Amino acid sequence: MDLPEVSRAMQHAGVRRLCVISGESAWCLTQASAWRAALSGDWITISDDVSQFPAPHCAPSALRNLLGREFRHAIFDARSAFHAEAFAALAGTLCAGSWLLLLLPEWESWPQRVDRDSLRWADVAQAIATPHFARHLQAALLADTQVVLQRQHQPLRASPLPALPEWQCRAPQQQQAILQQLINMEPGVAVITAARGRGKSALAGMLAKLQGRCLVTAPAKVSTEVLAKFAGDAFRFMAPDAILACAEPPPFDWLIVDEAAAIPAPLLHQLAARFPRLLLTTTVQGYEGTGRGFMLKFCASLEKVRYFTLDEPLRWSRRDPLEAWLNQALLFEDASLPGAASGTPISRCEQQAWLSQPESLAAAYRLLASAHYRTSPLDLRRMMDAPGMHFWLAGVAPALQGALWLVEEGGLPAALAQAV
Repeated sequence: MDLPEVSRAMQHAGVRRLCVISGESAWCLTQASAWRAALSGDWITISDDVSQFPAPHCAPSALRNLLGREFRHAIFDARSAFHAEAFAALAGTLCAGSWLLLLLPEWESWPQRVDRDSLRWADVAQAIATPHFARHLQAALLADTQVVLQRQHQPLRASPLPALPEWQCRAPQQQQAILQQLINMEPGVAVITAARGRGKSALAGMLAKLQGRCLVTAPAKVSTEVLAKFAGDAFRFMAPDAILACAEPPPFDWLIVDEAAAIPAPLLHQLAARFPRLLLTTTVQGYEGTGRGFMLKFCASLEKVRYFTLDEPLRWSRRDPLEAWLNQALLFEDASLPGAASGTPISRCEQQAWLSQPESLAAAYRLLASAHYRTSPLDLRRMMDAPGMHFWLAGVAPALQGALWLVEEGGLPAALAQAV
């Protein structure tokens, strides 16, 4: 495979691709070094052991510091721990023409290997193996022919890129069309929803720059860096509680709430009452959780709401294989709409169903993600492999009526339980 030529074709088409390097630890590092030597680029590396890689690099837990930046080519080291949120976030920083190298343990033994990331979400004293997640990813990798598989002691699988037209990014035109409607909007509430990488924070910053009298708030100021960049000198920020602590509403025509789904609904209601115009932006799917529950519960209670959606990616084409694979592998797609509720069958499921009937538990996860804005890939990992998980499903996949996720608790000494 002529990597420079393939990468130029990928950039022309506006797409990114995934390459899996699976084998013994030293062999994986050798293969990754060969890729770095063959292709020029940033080659940002995410690993729990950055000492094994040249700069630039960072730990998975620190990846949020890189959000809003753009890289060409990256390496994600999952040989000892698979931090799913960091993996998805890293993919969102890669521009068209980029490769994402995923380093994995030896293919056959991976499902039995201890995954150190389990210490974050499994409520265990010692790290455990995560066979359901590993086998789920293996199936997704094998099923997608656009994923390059470079497994030790096995032939390279590298399908050619299908013929694609030249990529023409239409995201700026979509942003400008919505921006013009916001500028001309009567008093009320506007909601912008988008998946990651669609430019909703940039659009909010453009509104602040053009209108001038806009106040910005968010769950944390650090998450408004992209918005601040586009707002320039017009950027004004106050924390939600600081705004509500003011005796009189601050003198602004707009309140822009970035990532509004992460702010409690009662606070949003109070904020909405203090400003003539309110712009709420939220992510409806992705690695940080979904805003679908926010849309259903909060926005339905408001009057004079206008809804806008950004669906054109900024850094890659709609035909991007990497985003398509990621959405399928981490179940980022929306839940299917349920049918009629009469005579709904109810059944019990255990984690082994990920192997025998994965569509049922996948439908349950998507339903839970649609109903609750805090659901993230960490919950998917817990659902798949953490001990003491049980599930009841109402309906037939993929269009479930309901899902119940039960977690075993207890086991504390009587005295400690009483004290709690």
